[in-house]
Amino acid sequence: MKLTNYKRLWGVLTAGIVALICQFALGQQHLAALLVTIAGALIALLMFVDMVKTLRSGKFGVDLLAITAVIATLIVGEYWAALIVLLMLTGGDALEDFAAHRANSELQSLLANSPQQAHLLQGDAVTAIPIDDVQVGQRLLVKPGEAIPVDGTILTGSTTVDESSLTGESRPVDKVPDDSVMSGAVNGSTAIQIRADQTAANSQYQNIVRLVKQAENQPAHFVRMADRYAVPFTLVAYVIAGLAWWLSGDPVRVAQVLVVASPCPLILAAPIALVSGMSRSSRNGIIVKTGTTLEKLAKVQSFAFDKTGTITQGQLVVDQVLPQPGTTQERLLQLAASAEQQSNHVLARSLLAANDTPVLTATQVEETTAAGVQALIDGEPVRAGKLEFVTDQPITKVDQTAVYVSAAGTYLGCVTFTDRLRPEAAQTMTTLHQLGIEHLLMISGDRQPIAQQIAQEVGIDRVHAECLPADKITVLKQLPADQRPVAMVGDGVNDAPSLVAADVGIAMGAHGATAASESADAVVLKDDLTRVSTAVKISRDTMRIARQAVLIGIAICTGLMVIASFGVIPAIIGALFQEAVDTITILYALRARTDR
Repeated sequence: MKLTNYKRLWGVLTAGIVALICQFALGQQHLAALLVTIAGALIALLMFVDMVKTLRSGKFGVDLLAITAVIATLIVGEYWAALIVLLMLTGGDALEDFAAHRANSELQSLLANSPQQAHLLQGDAVTAIPIDDVQVGQRLLVKPGEAIPVDGTILTGSTTVDESSLTGESRPVDKVPDDSVMSGAVNGSTAIQIRADQTAANSQYQNIVRLVKQAENQPAHFVRMADRYAVPFTLVAYVIAGLAWWLSGDPVRVAQVLVVASPCPLILAAPIALVSGMSRSSRNGIIVKTGTTLEKLAKVQSFAFDKTGTITQGQLVVDQVLPQPGTTQERLLQLAASAEQQSNHVLARSLLAANDTPVLTATQVEETTAAGVQALIDGEPVRAGKLEFVTDQPITKVDQTAVYVSAAGTYLGCVTFTDRLRPEAAQTMTTLHQLGIEHLLMISGDRQPIAQQIAQEVGIDRVHAECLPADKITVLKQLPADQRPVAMVGDGVNDAPSLVAADVGIAMGAHGATAASESADAVVLKDDLTRVSTAVKISRDTMRIARQAVLIGIAICTGLMVIASFGVIPAIIGALFQEAVDTITILYALRARTDR
């Protein structure tokens, strides 16, 4: 939050109070005028510097007309009118900063969760070293449950790796010697030794952090609504003021016209409507971090969705139980769950959750990492796991994640798993289409066939699969101009760079990674994808009301300018009229808080 604008507001308030005391308590009119003139000149100078910076960035704000009004009133000696205008201007700037405030903790979670140290192997000795000291070619020990410190290759040990923080996919990945592993992935229940193939700075997790920073430093150009109205309104005010001076020969007419022309509808009405819209979003379980986000969201032409945890629930569940002839589904699922009951593997938990029959006692349990589990159940050796671990019979693998089961060497069947769709996903896509958003994309790290199937089920027609974080950014940046602005919806650490790269990043924050929430422009707090379409509706309502409030204010100001050009409205009265216009536009803008 820019404290400078708050200091300006307090400075003007202080100067005004002291000036009032000097004029009415001490009778020092000249001192009061001097105080207001100094404060006004200082604020005008600071606003001029800000305006120059704005113009250099290729934008046009509302400050030029405001600066002119302050200078004109000071030149003709209407310092109380100048004070009222200054209070309005600095108050509006402070309010706009409040509406645009964004938490400064952008990336803190991502950085905090990155690996901090590595275990260096030198002979039989293990030494903990800072991750930045790891050199390419060194042997490292990764203990069970630890994050892999740098990109590397497994030398010894087999394990199951959780890469969900990198790829977004909840399915665990089996790793054996000579397989590569990425930094930030979480090792399973077996210690492994790896060879460092990259330094920490060049490893995958730090690449994600770097991508977020790069995307954040290259925001898309966006013209705010208030700035779009600023140019024509300023020109109209100058034309009326110039004609009034030319026809009357009285320079005071310029001050009288410009005082009522001070762009308070642009400075106050739009930010207040945006703050009101943000409040309404919050009540609906959507945190919108900036007013500009609402403006962009109201104009979004394309929506891109991550798959796992966004379109799907992000949890593997039993899909089908496929027994061989002579074995029932209940018996197959019971044996698989009984054999896996002591395992901490994600598929074991899913099997136990799906099993409705009593779990049988399992003895002599042996778990082979990245292969499966063997146990003695009812006097028979039962195996559950990969097909090659379970049986030597020529059985065709299913094209899904599956646990195969055998008893006493006889193949009994398999249990398949799927990542279940969110029940509200299809309705959300339908609603977005009804809102006029024609371009819906899925950008996923999963395989093409799986991503394509999920997309068809929910009504998404464009799929980009097998994408790493950098690939997702490329897809977003390559969208043509007529399909922008684009909003990206995701939930994992791997989505953080694309959430920043999109014009609007929306994080599913109920169960998603904190890093995604911190990188996003908006966060859905409830585990409900329909809140995304709700956010679009609220943003459009908000901008409609903001636009109406601005146009009402401009219409009233234009009428007052015409009247003031005839010299019938003194500057001080004009400043008070301006406050009445403020009140009208503010009350109208507050309508954006109400659900419809």
